[in-house]
Amino acid sequence: MSQLTQSAAWAALEQHQKSIAPQHMRDWFKADPQRAERMRLSAAGLTLDYSKNRANDETLSLLMDLAKQQGLNKLRVAMFSGETINNTEQRAVLHTALRANPSDSAWQPQADKIEAVQASLEKMRDFVEQVRAGQWHGYTGKAITDVVSIGIGGSFLGPKMASESLKPYWHESLSVHYVANVDGTAIADKLKGLDPETTLFVTSSKSFGTQETLANTLSARAWFYESGAGKQDVAKHFVAVTSNIKAATEFGIDENNLFPMWDWVGGRYSMWSAIGMPIALLIGFERFEEILKGAEAMDTHFMEAPIEQNMPVLMAMLGVWYANFFDSHAHVILSYDHYLRALPGYLQQLDMESNGKNVTRSGELVDYHTGPVIWGGEGTNGQHAYHQLLHQGTRVIPADFIMPLKSHNPIGEHHDMLASNCFGQTQALMQGKTLAEAQAELAGSQHSPEQLSLLAKHKVMPGNKPSNTILMERVTPYTLGALIALYEHRTFVQGVVWELNSFDQWGVELGKQLGNSVLSAIRDTHAEVELDASTEYLVNSFRQAKPQTLG
Repeated sequence: MSQLTQSAAWAALEQHQKSIAPQHMRDWFKADPQRAERMRLSAAGLTLDYSKNRANDETLSLLMDLAKQQGLNKLRVAMFSGETINNTEQRAVLHTALRANPSDSAWQPQADKIEAVQASLEKMRDFVEQVRAGQWHGYTGKAITDVVSIGIGGSFLGPKMASESLKPYWHESLSVHYVANVDGTAIADKLKGLDPETTLFVTSSKSFGTQETLANTLSARAWFYESGAGKQDVAKHFVAVTSNIKAATEFGIDENNLFPMWDWVGGRYSMWSAIGMPIALLIGFERFEEILKGAEAMDTHFMEAPIEQNMPVLMAMLGVWYANFFDSHAHVILSYDHYLRALPGYLQQLDMESNGKNVTRSGELVDYHTGPVIWGGEGTNGQHAYHQLLHQGTRVIPADFIMPLKSHNPIGEHHDMLASNCFGQTQALMQGKTLAEAQAELAGSQHSPEQLSLLAKHKVMPGNKPSNTILMERVTPYTLGALIALYEHRTFVQGVVWELNSFDQWGVELGKQLGNSVLSAIRDTHAEVELDASTEYLVNSFRQAKPQTLG
């Protein structure tokens, strides 16, 4: 048994869960008219209503005891101070420095990093303003009209999500397209209809050797050459965010068109850096800075607010409560804003790549649940699909509802209906429907007594299903930055409690390694690659299906 599960704070929560499990939230709301007011918190332009959770004051106090026991305060300071908390890769974790206020004296110990970040941002600003003003010309003298962003993982999901979320701020005559999948169809579809003379490619790869990203970049260059361009023209149409200057310049990219990446920023935490170049090109650099300011405001709240009134900490510890004491294996994110439709996919990587671990920082196997399965989508669409499972399924699946109070597109009563659906779903999940209520609802119907009895049972909803609701005035660069930082810190806190290194991803690395070995076997029948019988069959089937090259 681990020290965590044998600890006093853990034992107290286990005992408390037994007493609270039979209780129903609808009874708590009736007994405590101030519950909603007490369990509400605002920070950085966001408001969190966490009153619809299976938790009372004692629960929250015990959860905070667990956070303190696990050293949250110490590790929180260690992260912001640039200590090497990524112990398996011997790296600091300083994505917060990417959005830091350079005049804040608290960052003085990291002055060299802050200076490098500011220099990169200024370089980004100059480049973005040239492209958006039509002053960056392609090899035939035409201004850029389309940007193709090539990356994968954090170099793709964050920028794409932020771009979609901020569509009301897009440049009127500049389009951004994203390519990540190594499936040739992905880049082929993106390039159709684009003009090589007016297309700019932004490649994001720390090593400039990531298999998928490099393959897509090479295909983009081949497409570019087909237009009649030469190697001397690559510098006008390709820029890169990378650490490998040598590889990028050998590819043909001008060193002046390279933007830095640092080993103290993980890929899934990198959209605040030059990885966010496509966002800045699309919405403008000033609005990109607003994203940084929103995130910085949440950073300040996370560092300075007492943990009992700390939004990321509260959300994180409630997640721990369900994962470890209610045996919940999943967490659903429901965005009630069409522009935020890509957010759940982005949060999947953020959370599952960070905390999908079964080994502690010290290398011990865990004997408790860690990261849940993160899933979700647009709220109203989900109501006609998987919300059925949320309401009547047998598992506890906590839900986050995200709702802007104002729409960028106020058409008729659409936003009123959207809000009513969002708030009604949280009420229904909490309140449920009793058998007596179902029977009363059916009273006077034309059903026989037997049919009525059966139907009433099918209409019973247990309720007592937990949810958080996050409100903001409107989806803006500032509120989006704060929202993403909120989930970053939530993920960090849970990693602290579970004693994980949330900043490596060795499972991802294994997939890359084996994928490269299999690729060697596909390309060369004589390659000395060890394959299991199943994989060998799959490789042979693929080889046989490939068109034969005539000799």
